[in-house]
Amino acid sequence: MELGFQAVGIAGTDLGQAETHLLEWLKQGCHGEMDYMANHGVKRSRPQELVPGTLRVITARMAYFPPQAQDSAAVLEQGDQAFISRYALGRDYHKLIRARLQKLADRIQHEIGPFQYRVFTDSAPVMEVELASRSGLGWRGKHSLLLSRAAGSWFFLGEIYVGLPLPTDAPEASHCGTCTGCIDACPTGAIIAPYQVDARRCISYLTIELKGSIPLELRPLIGNRIYGCDDCQLACPWNKFGQPTQETDFAVRHGLDSAKLAELFIWNQEEFDTRLAGSPIRRIGHERWLRNIAVALGNAPPASAIGAALKLRLDHPSALVREHVTWALEQQAGM
Repeated sequence: MELGFQAVGIAGTDLGQAETHLLEWLKQGCHGEMDYMANHGVKRSRPQELVPGTLRVITARMAYFPPQAQDSAAVLEQGDQAFISRYALGRDYHKLIRARLQKLADRIQHEIGPFQYRVFTDSAPVMEVELASRSGLGWRGKHSLLLSRAAGSWFFLGEIYVGLPLPTDAPEASHCGTCTGCIDACPTGAIIAPYQVDARRCISYLTIELKGSIPLELRPLIGNRIYGCDDCQLACPWNKFGQPTQETDFAVRHGLDSAKLAELFIWNQEEFDTRLAGSPIRRIGHERWLRNIAVALGNAPPASAIGAALKLRLDHPSALVREHVTWALEQQAGM
């Protein structure tokens, strides 16, 4: 489409069944330290409580996979290189998708006149995958992400809550069948059952959402993944139909698709802020950036350059960084 979306659908607001699953997931503590998941209560599953007057939700998806990115499997096999989830190699998607959704809302208003609406993209308590699946954009895969027969899962989602009684689209049936590729591929066993992810074991949670120390037993399983994890998507056979993005904002920046761990580890605070300006990675901050890379360096094949880089951070002001650097050096010495 002209605005960059590959598909748009319309969903109703009755998410009762999804709400039951959400509350059980929260009860089990699978959200870890993501307190905001529980703090918003049922607003996440009740669009009319989040935005009073909402009658329908317009959902949209936009491809993000950068066509020039180094092959993911090849990078994961090179223990001295950093793997970053492919959605985060370019600029932050939030502003771009919100702006495009705003343009879509403006065009609708131009056609029918003013109406109540609010735009979202991963920016509020919204059940994005559930709404997208109910609007016919795909189905929820066993890894909990949205899947499309035409596009796999390499895309972002966005929504417009509207006070319009629009006709809704039919949901798409699941096409996962008996496949368990995503479950089998998860490095930490975070997909504890089909359609159920325990965030406390998920590498994306550990490297992005978790603010404190990464559990000792999970560190070796993280490998060289320093921001997010794509393994469940890489294993999914539907992603052979995924289309690369045409959005230049999502293109690889600063060689982050295959950068050397030791080189990224020596970035100081200023370099981190400058080079990652406009990147989603910047939101974890320099301290957690160093924590994540220290773990990856500990898992990397022994090399003098790695040991030297780690020793430079042994007296870092952050106890969190020092802890993970010490662990990494012990790992290197024991290999």
